[in-house]
Amino acid sequence: MYECVIVGGGIHGTYLIQRLLEDADLEREDVTIVDPHDRLLASFRRKAAACEMDELRSTFVHHVGTEPFGLEDFAEARTCEDDLLPTPGYPRRPSLSLFLDYADYVIERKDLESLHRRATVESVRRVEGGRDGLVLATDDGTIRTRTCVLAIGHGGRYHCPAWAADVDGIAHVWDDGFDPNASTAETVVVGGGTTAAQLANCLADCDPVTLLTRHELEDAVTEADPLWINWNHIESHLHRYPPGSRARYEVVQEARNDATIPPTLLDRLESTAADGELSIRRGDVRSARALDGDVRLLLENGGCLSADRVVLATGFEPVFEHPFVDRLADELSLERGYRGLPILDDRTLAWRRCDGGRSSIYVSGALAAGVVGPLAGNVAGARRAADRLAESIPGAVRSAVSAD
Repeated sequence: MYECVIVGGGIHGTYLIQRLLEDADLEREDVTIVDPHDRLLASFRRKAAACEMDELRSTFVHHVGTEPFGLEDFAEARTCEDDLLPTPGYPRRPSLSLFLDYADYVIERKDLESLHRRATVESVRRVEGGRDGLVLATDDGTIRTRTCVLAIGHGGRYHCPAWAADVDGIAHVWDDGFDPNASTAETVVVGGGTTAAQLANCLADCDPVTLLTRHELEDAVTEADPLWINWNHIESHLHRYPPGSRARYEVVQEARNDATIPPTLLDRLESTAADGELSIRRGDVRSARALDGDVRLLLENGGCLSADRVVLATGFEPVFEHPFVDRLADELSLERGYRGLPILDDRTLAWRRCDGGRSSIYVSGALAAGVVGPLAGNVAGARRAADRLAESIPGAVRSAVSAD
């Protein structure tokens, strides 16, 4: 039996397992990461490649290693400081290649892949009586553990507008079959945030591209004010409201700079448009249909657009509504609040049970936004969540043993 199983091998799971081994009373045989992909960070790598990301929005101190300046030291030792990119009025940011090279270095040096079990978790149930923790049913057998951390992403649930349903020639940028390098006569990219800007800018190097956005393009250096990295700020501005409440949900939503673009990327996008290699158009889509090998978009203002293909960069469906999350909450009688927000203990990130009993389920990532705040799903959020999980999980384990 494991002491802790982490579900999800992305940035959060990869970072957290290191913190548990370094800061908690756990050994390598006590922990594992369960993730269906062939390697850790596989989903992040695929998404970055699909939108042709070339740099991170986070600063150089936010990475998957546990040493804050580890990535900077790594860059200096390999004389690739040029991959630490300047941002006016903000710390330097790593290129994607530097971020991933350092991630590979950390994973290899700490032999984290040996802690990775390649499987998909299908359900979680409590052992009858609650004395022996949890049983995770996977497509590769069952796993027993005393505690479990959900460090999951959005699970392939991308937001697709109703008008795009079942129309040939329309794909989401993160669909498995999408190929950004496929040659086309013309592409329409739908979206107004960072992913849409990255994709449109890169595709314009080869083929005509139109970026269709519902609003004026806005810039923001970060996805939320950096003050939200600080626990004192989180506690005074978010934890003042009841866990799982509508007030907490709205604070998080209002603090996020969703559908914004980093200034350096927006400058490049506008320069590409000024050179005539890219068109930027505003409008809401009323309907779409395939016609003679093209996709035709009818806009609310009466205009239309036609292209060989339409690529959606329209974000994710809410993680709180993920079917796996719904199923888990039902199976384990876990308490939920406004719009499905998990009700977590602010000190431990343990998901509360409806009957008030002790839960062995903990949360990191976007699911923890109600406690960690608007940066919960980011690299910075992984660090803040791990601060509390590394302290709370061993305590929960010892309490469970003592209670038995």
